[in-house]
Amino acid sequence: MAIDYKILGERIKTQRLSKGTTQEHFAEHMNVSVGYISQMERGITKISLERLASISEYLGCDMTLLLEGVNSDNDRYLTKDFDTLYHQLSSFEKKMLTLLLKEYIANR
Repeated sequence: MAIDYKILGERIKTQRLSKGTTQEHFAEHMNVSVGYISQMERGITKISLERLASISEYLGCDMTLLLEGVNSDNDRYLTKDFDTLYHQLSSFEKKMLTLLLKEYIANR
């Protein structure tokens, strides 16, 4: 299994920011250094399942929110992220993106 820790870290950071907490407060609560939080959020540090459970509990979110689609060997890789971005587009932008994707796939 190839976990994309960069995506996982970005999701953790997004949840931390939506909770309105700083890296310092997060690190203090998790009993780790601010440097560890920074590396985790940038996808540099691998996260154990136990630590991920503590993180999701602190952030008030389910672990599946953080983990869904982070396995780059899976067909669902980044699907959630793509869907979130796609739904932010106007109808015109969706059409343009679809045309671009079709062209890319045809010529890759």
